[in-house]
Amino acid sequence: MRTERNLTRLDRVFARLDREPERPTHLDVPRMSRHRVVLFSATLAFYLAIVVAVLTTSWLVRFDWQVMFFRPYQQWPEIHAFLDYWVVLGQRGPTAVMVAAWLGWRSWRQHTLRPLLTFGAALLLLNVTVGAAKIGMGRLGPHYATTIGSNEMGLGGDIFPSGHTANAVVTWGILAYLASTPRTRRYLSALSAVVSLSVGLTTVYLGTHWISDVFLGWAAGLLILLALPWFEPLITRVETMLFTLRDAWRARRFGIAPAQAPAGAGVTAMIPQRAALDEEPPLRETIGAARSARPPAYLAPGPYTARSERTPVTPAGSRRPPGADRVPRGTTSARPVAGG
Repeated sequence: MRTERNLTRLDRVFARLDREPERPTHLDVPRMSRHRVVLFSATLAFYLAIVVAVLTTSWLVRFDWQVMFFRPYQQWPEIHAFLDYWVVLGQRGPTAVMVAAWLGWRSWRQHTLRPLLTFGAALLLLNVTVGAAKIGMGRLGPHYATTIGSNEMGLGGDIFPSGHTANAVVTWGILAYLASTPRTRRYLSALSAVVSLSVGLTTVYLGTHWISDVFLGWAAGLLILLALPWFEPLITRVETMLFTLRDAWRARRFGIAPAQAPAGAGVTAMIPQRAALDEEPPLRETIGAARSARPPAYLAPGPYTARSERTPVTPAGSRRPPGADRVPRGTTSARPVAGG
């Protein structure tokens, strides 16, 4: 009786790390639906409202100063050391390396460049939009404020909106955006929301940002995530172009026709085409699909006789046709009796 070994959790993890034989067909690409357009419009209105409230030195600026004078880092000094490390989850360098490594593995496993290209497009949008807003408004942070009650705008600062907060929203939110299933997307969306909210509030605790900087950083990062479906066609064209260049390079490097280049490295091995026209076309064989060896046929011991030399026998007797000198069973012999 054949029994199969039960897979442990570690076995399932390593099986998950193996590369899939071909690109999955169930991957869902988000589209700019009506619901997403409404969310984008509402977030943009919130973004503009924060900017106007700070420019006009409204109640929001007064609230900024109240939080600054409260000095949260002095009210709860026991968590200061932990939050110094927690705020790293919003820094561009460390988070980009971690997320890019994860998305790079997904790109390799699923035979697609979309995860990496989408992450690159999100970071590019983040640098352009948030960087331009920081330089354009030039707001000073709480540690460098000059006049109590002022909005500190146009003084050469670069903290409005909060880059830590916007980067946390985009970096961790892109994992939810690229999730393969709706259930995973919900869980990752909740996780990214908690991380981005906590990182933004941590910057206020440390005194590096006004509370209005954090509000605008949340809105700026969310706008980028909501606008990504508009860039999906461009991402698809770039991916197609990169694969075309890869196939052309393989054709020059290994002598393989571009149309017959394998879809993913390590999945199939192709024998290069031969120059002669009378030779057979190249063969394609899947790597790892080894044929199982058949067990040798069992031969009975003893002298071997050919089939033609053996007389087939059935339960009714021999199937050899009766000859002239043979008498069928149940009949008397017709031979003459000698000596008659």
